[in-house]
Amino acid sequence: MLSAKSHFTDKLQRLFCKTAGVTLVSLMPVATTYAHHSHANLDRTKTVTNRGTVAAYGWRMPHAFIKVEAPNAQGKIVKYSIEMLHPPAMLERGWTKTTLQKGDIISWGGAPDKNPKRYYTGLTWLEKSDGTRLTLKLQPEDVVPSKDFSGLWSRDLSVPLRYLPPTDWPYTSKASMQVRNFKDSQNPLLDCVASGPPKATLLPYPMEIIRPNDETLLINYEGRNIPRTLHFNQHFPPGNPSVTGHSIARFEDNTLVVETGNFVDDRWGIYTGVDSSSQKHLIERMTLAEDGLTIDIDMVVTDPVFFTEPVTIKHKLRKIADRDLVKANCTAESAKMFLEGP
Repeated sequence: MLSAKSHFTDKLQRLFCKTAGVTLVSLMPVATTYAHHSHANLDRTKTVTNRGTVAAYGWRMPHAFIKVEAPNAQGKIVKYSIEMLHPPAMLERGWTKTTLQKGDIISWGGAPDKNPKRYYTGLTWLEKSDGTRLTLKLQPEDVVPSKDFSGLWSRDLSVPLRYLPPTDWPYTSKASMQVRNFKDSQNPLLDCVASGPPKATLLPYPMEIIRPNDETLLINYEGRNIPRTLHFNQHFPPGNPSVTGHSIARFEDNTLVVETGNFVDDRWGIYTGVDSSSQKHLIERMTLAEDGLTIDIDMVVTDPVFFTEPVTIKHKLRKIADRDLVKANCTAESAKMFLEGP
């Protein structure tokens, strides 16, 4: 009979054999939206253009942003806020933290705020005074397939946007009231508070999976200081309750099964607009595709405080180019920019 360690190693070898013939893939994904809120304040039916001077360029979570001194419709110089995507998504689009500098002269176009008194826009394109033109279109990148779940992953482009709480889940009365009163402004990320899984995995921000040894698998959620450890030792003792909980992992054929408990109460800890309690229990079944480029995840969430019966959530990750994780702290200025007054 195989020991837990040798059984785990055997699984890795089998996964390696399935993907060993694939080494490098050049991918050009289609455009999609990466945000912690819906951008419902923007009027997507319109585009405004302007020219001005960069007053600040913020490479911050959950959104990179630009502050620009530019004329308004009356010709008065005012300060515009331009909200973009989060830094990891901006990297995929050819931007870096040094792309712009204070004092740069830029022209830009983007959707305006629905409130005409607000000097706030999204971004479709930007042009620097030297003619360099930047957009939010994804750039092609060389992606190394994963042999064993390790590497850098992001939400697959086929996954629907999740800006609203589902209306057909088996909610308790407590959860039903929360869903009825849902507002974007309740998002914990506005206070730079990161939710644990499953919400942490569902967000559009990348996550790094590391295989340091046969006993553990580590998940680092980019831009959020909530590292998660999965233990293959079935008897590994739990520590103090936390937002990431205590996770025990095993293989069933080629599917990685993770059971997690020992949580704390967590704002939006299940889904957009749906909190979780310390009684939350999560089962994740992760299956690595034969080409090593996607992971399908089935999540079953039990939480008697918010659900009358377990809920299943389907998710998918896509492999992206491996790199060092972005170091970009969350700031209230970046998180709450779309809530600014006129």
